[in-house]
Amino acid sequence: METLKHECGVAMVRLLKPISYYEDKYGTACYGLDKLYLMMEKQHNRGQEAAGMACVKLGGEPGSEFIFRERGLGTGAIQEIFSKAHGANPFIGEVYMGHLRYSTTGKSGLSYVHPFLRRNNWKNRNLLLCGNFNMTNVDELFEGLVSQGQHPRLYGDTFFLLEQLGDALDRHCMANPEAAPELAAILSESAPKWDGGYVICGIVGSGEMFTLRDPHGIRPAFWYADDEIMVLASERPVIQTTLNIDAEQVHELGPGELITVDADGKISLQQLLEPGRNARCSFERIYFSRGSDKDIYNERKQLGRELAPGILEAVDGELDKCVISYIPNTAETAFFGMVEGLRKYNPDVRVEKIVIKDIKLRTFIAEDASRNDLAAHVYDVTYGQVQEGDTIVVIDDSIVRGTTLKQSILRMLDRLHPGRIVVVSSSPQVRYPDYYGIDMSRLGEFCAFRAAVSLLRKHGMQSVIDGVYARCKAQENFPCKEMRNYVKEIYAPFTDSEVSEEIALMLTPEGTGAEVKLLYQSLEGLHAAIPGHPGDWYFSGDYPTPGGVKMINRAYINWYEGHADAR
Repeated sequence: METLKHECGVAMVRLLKPISYYEDKYGTACYGLDKLYLMMEKQHNRGQEAAGMACVKLGGEPGSEFIFRERGLGTGAIQEIFSKAHGANPFIGEVYMGHLRYSTTGKSGLSYVHPFLRRNNWKNRNLLLCGNFNMTNVDELFEGLVSQGQHPRLYGDTFFLLEQLGDALDRHCMANPEAAPELAAILSESAPKWDGGYVICGIVGSGEMFTLRDPHGIRPAFWYADDEIMVLASERPVIQTTLNIDAEQVHELGPGELITVDADGKISLQQLLEPGRNARCSFERIYFSRGSDKDIYNERKQLGRELAPGILEAVDGELDKCVISYIPNTAETAFFGMVEGLRKYNPDVRVEKIVIKDIKLRTFIAEDASRNDLAAHVYDVTYGQVQEGDTIVVIDDSIVRGTTLKQSILRMLDRLHPGRIVVVSSSPQVRYPDYYGIDMSRLGEFCAFRAAVSLLRKHGMQSVIDGVYARCKAQENFPCKEMRNYVKEIYAPFTDSEVSEEIALMLTPEGTGAEVKLLYQSLEGLHAAIPGHPGDWYFSGDYPTPGGVKMINRAYINWYEGHADAR
């Protein structure tokens, strides 16, 4: 329902045979370039603000260029950069990287589009860098560079990583300018200083490439290799479709694991960083990744099944008076599981497509006063399928801010004159911001947070709001590892059901005739459905790294100090 900007997508390709081999077998010298294009298009869901790609040619003579890069802005960036690159001699090479971007810092423009490039006259000191990441200790990374005597020209985690790794690359190569860089040693020097969720990809000008995943496995990465090609991407089915292989042939890059390919095409895996607590992202499975992955598809169905008992209670057991539907399009798979679960109680439960998503309306052409009215019509409803007094049960994958629900969905559904509307979320209440690559960082935007604050005030518990601020402020300058997430105290006095009821009150438009209920997935249901990806800090506040705790501390202080009604 609510489009969330989220973590980026990466793609890496390494051809393991001479270009002539692919010309003879596949009839094209662009075999590697074509595979990169397919992997990027199949990950378009992961980034629609910008795209970039780069190629490194092996064996070039001095005096000739060997690194080529194209970057573009906007939803058509993939087509733009590949229309320039395809068939062009500079982009016929052996080593490729691609990146799809959603900004998580609010900064935009071509200078922020990956891959980043650090130039040098020595081949083995050139560095291309891209990644799916967000670092929570940017200030510390900046201070580390400055303390070395560097003068960063821009402020951002990607810039800092590029200079940090580039500096280590320079020093490791100085002793022997012609030697292949020791990538594991270079990354061992830099990566322990990083706090965040990340998949960092790099190519050295002399032909070596690498990918490193964070120790908690927060961000995903998968790879495949045979005797012709090695590829890596953010999602497994992307590789399956691009190379027409089975899921079992694709490998997950483990937490803290480094994969490298040297200039001769030798592939190596090693455990570079000690794995931490498994914090593979659950939101990745609920919403962000392609549902065509066989495991994700089954997990999303199970999320729906887990909700069935709660729905039965919410409709007072009257499933015969219910019409079951979903919010298109990402909630569709969970809807199938929900229906299966409900049919165990009533095999004849009615299923209809009640909500329709229309084309994206061009609200920018309207005056400010009319934009909300236009935005409310992004969705429409199917008329004639709901009888007056029926209960509509409609599932969505997540309810984060609640804006679309209030401005559009509930108004539309109420036009059908149901007696009750039950909105179901396949994910738990989103209570805490993410700081590892997903664009939901402002605490006051979350409807669950606003509801908890509202309940505290209704119950005369302003002292809790003030006390959390005092404790966050007191630890503001503590080392990250000594900080605690005191924002949990905002929610502690109330049950999940009480918070859900308050959210329903807040989001129900004035004049709504139907009774409105909200039902969220429980944390227990989440973990039962997605046991391999227990990273749930959005819902529980249990951040996997110290930097996450530092950031929620700062977010609460910013909210409290920035809102006159906080006190």
